[in-house]
Amino acid sequence: MPRINAPTIETAPAASQPQLAAVKKQLGAVPNLFRTIAHSPAALEGYLGLNGALSKGSLDAATRERIALAVAEFNGCKYCLAAHTYLGKNLAKLSDGEIEANRRGRSSDAKADAAVAFAVKVVAARGQVSDADISAVRAAGFTEADIIEIIVHVALNTLTNYVNEVAGTAVDFPVAATLKAA
Repeated sequence: MPRINAPTIETAPAASQPQLAAVKKQLGAVPNLFRTIAHSPAALEGYLGLNGALSKGSLDAATRERIALAVAEFNGCKYCLAAHTYLGKNLAKLSDGEIEANRRGRSSDAKADAAVAFAVKVVAARGQVSDADISAVRAAGFTEADIIEIIVHVALNTLTNYVNEVAGTAVDFPVAATLKAA
């Protein structure tokens, strides 16, 4: 049960309503995450702005979804696991096996594996990664800009994980299965 409700477009603060209407126009619906964040028009604007800017960055949609899955799994966010499993399958066209690997902090694609493994290290070490960790992601072909984007994707996904966990956001995507022991 939600601890912080998700308002409708009509009951959200007036400053959030145009932003939620734009989300609805783009996605066809307004997921509960967006509606929950809408309690703060500033927070919604910041989230949408950063998310939109990163979608124009150097990392492709599949890599962004892989990182989101790995971070959600690490942080135990059921909402984000459901959302990014759905998006991974339907938008990024990731296979079920790849989604499972991503949730385990890996990828079947060598370059993506370096990004996902690095993202998990950033989360697990709270940013205190080693020189070897940076070298490994560089050796996989990631530029300095790419590395910064990986870090910012970790931060953005951690933000949504925390909002959903604190708020108890109701999952409005197909629920992601629990991972079986490896």
